[in-house]
Amino acid sequence: MGFLSVLTSAVVACSISDTIINIDEVAVSASFKTVANMRTQPLSASVFNMRAVERQHVEAIADFAVATPNLHIPAYGSKTTSSIYVRGIGSRIDNPAVGMYIDQVPYYNKSAFDCDLWDVRRIDVLRGPQGTLFGRNTIGGIINIVTLSPADYQGTIIDIEAGNGNSLRATASTYQKPNEHLAFSIGISGKQTDGFFENEFDGSHCDWQKNIGGRCRLILNLDNWDIDNTLNVEYSDEGGYAYAQLDTATKKTLPIAYNDDCGYQRLLITDGFVVKYASEKVKIQNVTSWQLLDDDMRLDQDFTTKSMFTLQQTQRENAVTEELAIRSANEKRRWQWLGGLSAFYKQSQMSAPVVFKKDGIDELILSNANRGMQTIFPDDSIWFDEDELTINSDFKIPVFGLAAYHQSEFLFGRFKLTAGLRFDFERIGFKYENDAQLHYNFSLIKRYHQPFATKLKGDEHRSFVELLPKIAIQCEVGAVGNVYAQASRGYKAGGYNTQMFSDILQNQMKDDLMGEFGLHLDKTADNYTIDEIIGYNPENLWNYEIGSHLNLFDSRLKSNISAFYADCRDQQLTVFPEGKNTGRMMRNAGHTRSFGIEAEISAQSFNRLNINASYGYTNAKFVEFDNGKANFADNYLPYVPMHTTSVSADYTFLINSEILRKIVLFAQYTGAGRIYWNEENDVWQNYYSQINVSACLQNKYAKLIFWAKNLTDTDYSNFHFVSMGNTFLSKGKPMQFGTILKIYL
Repeated sequence: MGFLSVLTSAVVACSISDTIINIDEVAVSASFKTVANMRTQPLSASVFNMRAVERQHVEAIADFAVATPNLHIPAYGSKTTSSIYVRGIGSRIDNPAVGMYIDQVPYYNKSAFDCDLWDVRRIDVLRGPQGTLFGRNTIGGIINIVTLSPADYQGTIIDIEAGNGNSLRATASTYQKPNEHLAFSIGISGKQTDGFFENEFDGSHCDWQKNIGGRCRLILNLDNWDIDNTLNVEYSDEGGYAYAQLDTATKKTLPIAYNDDCGYQRLLITDGFVVKYASEKVKIQNVTSWQLLDDDMRLDQDFTTKSMFTLQQTQRENAVTEELAIRSANEKRRWQWLGGLSAFYKQSQMSAPVVFKKDGIDELILSNANRGMQTIFPDDSIWFDEDELTINSDFKIPVFGLAAYHQSEFLFGRFKLTAGLRFDFERIGFKYENDAQLHYNFSLIKRYHQPFATKLKGDEHRSFVELLPKIAIQCEVGAVGNVYAQASRGYKAGGYNTQMFSDILQNQMKDDLMGEFGLHLDKTADNYTIDEIIGYNPENLWNYEIGSHLNLFDSRLKSNISAFYADCRDQQLTVFPEGKNTGRMMRNAGHTRSFGIEAEISAQSFNRLNINASYGYTNAKFVEFDNGKANFADNYLPYVPMHTTSVSADYTFLINSEILRKIVLFAQYTGAGRIYWNEENDVWQNYYSQINVSACLQNKYAKLIFWAKNLTDTDYSNFHFVSMGNTFLSKGKPMQFGTILKIYL
């Protein structure tokens, strides 16, 4: 059946009215803390409307990052990864450096960031510290996502997609407004893919994925009151972790091959309850949210065919947030103000047992222990009864935060002065309990099947108090636009490392075993103590920025340009320890600095041709960082692309027949690099580029979209790490393509 027949059948079957549905033009209101037009504010921001989300085939946060200057979200690992870098600031584990909000609900755990995006109305990306108004985890910026509201749009949307890699995706949602006081929506989404990478050890797909989710929303409008409740539920089951070993001698990437199970499962439930009140003098908003994140990660931690060791990390986190904000209502007054109080509490319970198998016991535990033993007993060695050894690690991490903030805007003719301040308090607790039990043998002194146990237990806590100021001045330049300058402070709270405790217990086990025989040797270079890794300090940053938002040729040509300098103290970096240690930990990097530019140009409505271009440059280096083994001063920060580029164009052909109204062609060029992979700067990914295209055939009630990403099948790496002396890479996805049918009822 041809395309025209499909569309005709769909229209007849649905019995739709003859009204042209123009969902792309549905207005969207700003969030309580921002304005709808970001270009009127003294900040660097990128905005993606519903049309841009569709053109760029955005289904996850990594999809729009490629078109955002100085924003880098590499897609590797699994949904728990979600590493985000902006202007040289980022994090691969623990707290994110960028805050994310969906329908005004904060997502504090980065393991929740990579959720399926559907029926998205708008995405705002604010670069630079946003802590004055938004608080936690916003040292690098904010990602604010707004979904379609039944108060703004009524109808039913059905979206069916098929692509290579045996990829299928479907969503169905209805938006209804029975009367002027009530609106509601219900939607469901499902997705599955076999993936694009194969584990050659057993011939299985290692990046397969299955997701199912639902969203319910209820809105009540009662005179001056608006009540809005949104419930999101998503369940994911996936493989992930397509990590291939790099032969450092030949510089060739070996096939992906590991023998133990890898995968990730996650249940994510989020409920946001928003109450708004508006009078002639003030506007008040209260946001209460609850989020449950329940996940299970399984890793073959050596990522080889050896039976070394595995990790199963389960996490159950409940997070509750409460925020009351009030702002002035009269937008024509010279003084506009906004203030509020916010609080959050989250309780994480984590279990992370590491299982050492035969090869791991021999190479990582017994070899080191016997090396010490044989300095005294050269003709004998220890061995275990067990072929597997489990090192149990259990953690409880309660976090409580409280903040008060205020921001004022003063208008003086063409000038606007913005000043804000936030008081932020945070307390984090850390309870850990680790143990391992085994039976050892040592024939020289006739000890056989001897029980042996090692335990670690502790209870720590830290508190942080911060003041986060912001000041900005903006000048209107007639009808052309505005220029601005601003300075703001951001911070990211400190915390505790969890992923090095198996190494600590290994080391203590080796020491305790030798202590059984009265041997006490000096600490080896690969040993780490609790004091060395237990915690890390807050990260603090001052950001200085100048920029402009200009409108030229009757606003057909728009530009956003900014330049920034960021001075960061105690920057938090993820490091993989030297030697055959198996974990990773967060470490403060002393003093770093970054500077760069961001530019966006949009040319629209020139003979139905729209062109958008963006470019970001980040020069991020260490000023001071000595890890005790080397001094990395003047080296580039790892995992930060120096250049990010995007150029896109779409052209609309108007057909104006009943069956086919228009055809829209879209093409996009994106690029990123160079990206250094370590503090030494001796390995990197050069600048790489991709081409994405789509063609949309549209009538009154349906769209048929053909799309392709990475059309040139560019070969590149988006992650690199060293573990146990082996080097691994994660390759970016090859060419993807598919077809989407959207029906509007």
